[in-house]
Order: sequence, then C-alpha cells, then structure tokens
Amino acid sequence: MRQMLKTFHEIPRLRPQTPLLDRAATPAQLRRLGEAELEELANELRLELLYSVGQTGGHFGAGLGVIELTIALHYVFDTPDDRLVWDVGHQAYPHKILTGRREQMASLRQKNGLAAFPRRSESEYDTFGVGHSSTSISAALGMAIAARMQGQKRKSIAVIGDGALTAGMAFEALNHAPEVGADMLVVLNDNDMSISRNVGGMSNYLAKILSSRTYTSMREGSKKVLSRLPGAWEIARRTEEYAKGMLVPGTLFEELGWNYIGPIDGHDLPTLIATLRNMRDLSGPQFLHVVTKKGKGFAPAEIDPITWHAINKLDPVDAPPTPKAPSGPRYSNIFGQWLCDMAAADPRLLGITPAMKEGSDLVAFSERFPERYFDVAIAEQHAVTLAAGMACEGAKPVVAIYSTFLQRAYDQLIHDVAVQNLDVLFAIDRAGLVGEDGPTHAGSFDLSYLRCIPGMLIMTPSDENEMRRMLTTGYLFEGPAAVRYPRGTGPNAALEPGLEPLEIGKGVIRRQGSKVALLVFGVQLPEALQVGETLDATVVDMRFVKPLDEALVRQLADSHELLVTIEENSIMGGAGSAVAEFLAGEAIVKPLLQLGLPDIYVEHAKPAEMLAECGLDAAGIEAAVRARLA
Repeated sequence: MRQMLKTFHEIPRLRPQTPLLDRAATPAQLRRLGEAELEELANELRLELLYSVGQTGGHFGAGLGVIELTIALHYVFDTPDDRLVWDVGHQAYPHKILTGRREQMASLRQKNGLAAFPRRSESEYDTFGVGHSSTSISAALGMAIAARMQGQKRKSIAVIGDGALTAGMAFEALNHAPEVGADMLVVLNDNDMSISRNVGGMSNYLAKILSSRTYTSMREGSKKVLSRLPGAWEIARRTEEYAKGMLVPGTLFEELGWNYIGPIDGHDLPTLIATLRNMRDLSGPQFLHVVTKKGKGFAPAEIDPITWHAINKLDPVDAPPTPKAPSGPRYSNIFGQWLCDMAAADPRLLGITPAMKEGSDLVAFSERFPERYFDVAIAEQHAVTLAAGMACEGAKPVVAIYSTFLQRAYDQLIHDVAVQNLDVLFAIDRAGLVGEDGPTHAGSFDLSYLRCIPGMLIMTPSDENEMRRMLTTGYLFEGPAAVRYPRGTGPNAALEPGLEPLEIGKGVIRRQGSKVALLVFGVQLPEALQVGETLDATVVDMRFVKPLDEALVRQLADSHELLVTIEENSIMGGAGSAVAEFLAGEAIVKPLLQLGLPDIYVEHAKPAEMLAECGLDAAGIEAAVRARLA
C-alpha cells in the first residue's frame, strides 16, 4: 500500500528499512524482481528519496513524482545499453539511487560528491549531461540516428516534462525525428501542471489498446488492403486520427508524425509497464504521455509543488534547531522591489521572465501589475525578441533572467536588441558561482559575452543600494543595458528610497592606499577592502564594465605600482581584459594581475568553497597579490 507523509516532520531522519530496494541496487537487479513486488519497491524508493534529500538538501518534488516512471523505465528497458535521457535532470535522484549510487547520495551537491544533475562522467547510466531544459529529445534523437548507423538495436528514450516542452528546441526535435524515421520513444511527464488532466480508466484502457501489438498489426494489415483502393486508406487514416483526437489530446503530436499514446496514470505501475513493453517493440517515433503528481507521497509538496521544488538539509532527530543568522534581503528581492517602484513611476515598464517568477522575485510585480507582466515559459529566445518588439513601439521592457539562461538567447540579444539599439534592460540574476547546482547553472561568462557587443551598458553592483541605482541607470539608458548580480544576500547596505541613477562610466575609490590598486567589479568589494587594510592598498568600486572608467584607470596606473582586477566572471574576456585592452591601447606599461574564474568548469560545492578554490576570497586575493609583489 502506498504511504502518504502528511507533514514536514514525517520526513525520515533515520534511514528507513528497505528490503526490496536493498535487492535492487542496479537496474539489472531490479529486473530480477517480480512485477508484484514493484509497488512496494516504489514505496521504499520514495521513503529513501525523502530520507536522502533530507540529509543533503536538493531537488525534491520532481523526483517524488517520477518514482513509478523511473522504476518502469529501468524495468522494461535494458539500461544502460538502452539510452535513457532525462530532461533538465532535477527529477533524476530516484534514477541515481537505482543505478548504483545509493550509498553516495549522502555526498549529493557537495564538494567532490554526486552532482545535482545527470552527468556522463559520473555513471554509464547518465547518457547525457543536463541542467538546462528541453535538450532531451534532440540528444535522444542523435543517439537513435547514431545507433542506426552503427547497426545497433538499442533504444533511445527521452523523458521530458511538460514545462520543458514549452521551449522551441523541443519542438524542433519533435519535428525532425519523423523526418528521419527515428526509432525512439519520448515520454512526456505531465506533472499535473499543464497540457492535460485527462486521466482515468478510459485513458489507461485506450493507451493499452493503442500500444498493443494486436492494434498495430490490425492497423498495418488494414493499411495494406486499403492502399489498393484509391483514397480509401487516407479516409480511414483520417477517421482513426479524428477518433483518437476526440478521446486523447495527441492530435498535435500525431500531425507531427509521432505515434501518440496516452495520457496514462504515471503512478499506475502495471499500466506503465504494460504500455512501455508494447511501445518498446514498435518502430518509428513513439510518444507516451504520462500524468504524474509532483511531490507524490508527501502531502505538502502535492499541495504546493513550487514551494517544495527543493528543500534544505534537515537537522538530525535529536539536534536542537540550527539558529539562523539574521540577513538582509536577497539581491532578487531588491530587484523585485525596484521593479514595482519603477513600474509605479513609469507606466511604460513591462516585466518579462522565462518561467522564473519566483526565482527572480516577480511575484509582487505580477500581482500589482498583472497586465504588464509576461511569463513566456521556458523560452529565453522568445523572451528577448518579445522585449525587442515591445521596445520598437515605445515600451520599456525589463527582462529578468538568470545569467546561465541568457546564454540560450545570445543571438536574439545581438541580432534583435543590440543591432537595433533598442531600450531593453536585462536584470541578470545568478551571476558568478551559484554553489551546489554546479557549472550548468553558474553565471561564469556573462561579462565576457556581453562586453564584446557594441552599444551595451554593463554594470556590476557591489551591494544592494548600488544595484538599485544601477537598475534605474540601465532603465533610463537609451539602448540595451545589463545589471548582473549574484544569488543570495549582500552586505545589507542601507537602501535609498528614490530612483536616482548613477553617472554612467564612473567608478568610486572606496579606500585610498599606495603601491597596489584593487579594481573590483562586483560583490568582492568587502573582501577587497579587507585585503586593502592588510596591504594598505587602494580599493576601487569600478561599477561599470562598459563603458570602462578609463580616466580612473589611467589615474590609478600613474600612481600605483600594481593594478589588480577582481571579478566573479571568467578571466578570459572579462572586466580585467577590458582594463588590459585599455592599457595596451594607450601604450601604458603597468603590471596587471587579473583575478577571476579560471579556465575550467568550477565544480559544485558550497559557494564559499568555490570562491576559495578560485582565489576570490580575502585570503586568496591577498595571497595572489603578495605572490605578484614578490
């Protein structure tokens, strides 16, 4: 019998007893279990997931929703020989547990531990590395084509969520697969948040019928007979299509050339297994629509899947509650408040987000200004060009987007916004290192890829008040502008209530010293000030990456023996490179030390650990300066 946990306190703090799961450490062992045992295995796996994520923190609701689907896929298909590709990957924790990594789950999202997402170097069962959405169908299609070229019979299966299906890339792959006749399966995990809720006995029954060998053989036999009669097969085909379309929401996929089956209950293991077995042996592009409940088995997550998308590490059973140090607002909160304030002052402002309303803190804005709020779903390219179109007509769009996701709309940023010099403000959240989610989510490159675009205004705030003023500066700027800011909280600087802009292209000396000048682009200012006190160095808040405060750089070069640039961005092409290019262009010969992110993908760890690894904490900055002086 399936267990339901009703409160937060019921999440296991001690490892649950899991006799069946103990016998299913790998998919090969899982496939030795009888089908009658799988329902109890699902219960045990759900409890194990609740326990393990409680020990480490991490993605929560999505994994609970795919327990049965994960079991069924590994039970029916011969993984890892059959290629199973998870979209985004935040739902893949049950997959990790069933593929030999159960004992490593305690290291999840920690330095040198398991990654938060599937990763090819971590396991042969992780066939494709992910972190961003909507890549699974393209990747699985590529694998299917390669298998056919190699004469291999292995299957390719893509598991994609309904949210990820909103991205154009997913439809590009859906359109391509029938063109090449790929033998592959796409499983749409519709987690009861969009597309369809048509679940029940009739749907499950139809799915079994439509995927059965009997139905398929009858269909193929009828095709051969009717094909001899002019027009008869086309009439029969359309009759079948319309009949299916009245009963199931798959007409779109059928029109694209997929054999659509579903929707079926994604928590009904017997139906899942029977349907997958039938579809496994069908040729051509197959599309299975399953409906699941995000957070299944944990009542709070079922009721509020957004809040319970992820959780923090839980305290042990007998441990007193961990006191939380008081902190100021997050940088995203500062943005959300500024957006509301500026919208109240200027009716031209429009807010755009690609499915990051909560993450970018547009909740209050969406409630206060619903007619001026646009969530375009996971469609970053559309978000940017939508803003361009708005700006063409005199509106003032603000695109709230994560740094790592803006990479997906780079052509639109250049071609549709910058080339036309349109007034679009990019509020770039999660810039720099983001911690446990690892390199797929780090905003390591935005200064580099933005700085080379003509006409861009690029700003890096050092605290919350600077950020607020920079947002106003970018909003009032005539042309494309970007303010990039990190995840988490700042130094809790006092906020000026108004909407005053900064003078464009002007940095500020925060501490006057001698010999060494630390030029800071962003939130490393407190660390630089600490080093400045130790070394009696000048500390400068540069504020603007583009346009660079060239007069200030010249002044510092004239009066100091060593210039040091500090940024939480790739050293290659970043803010330090802007300083180097200016010095070289002016024939100013001055020692320059560039500190930033090295030419590697910085692996997941606590943010402080990542900064220390890159030498961007106070100790690392001081050590690098002393080494250069020596």
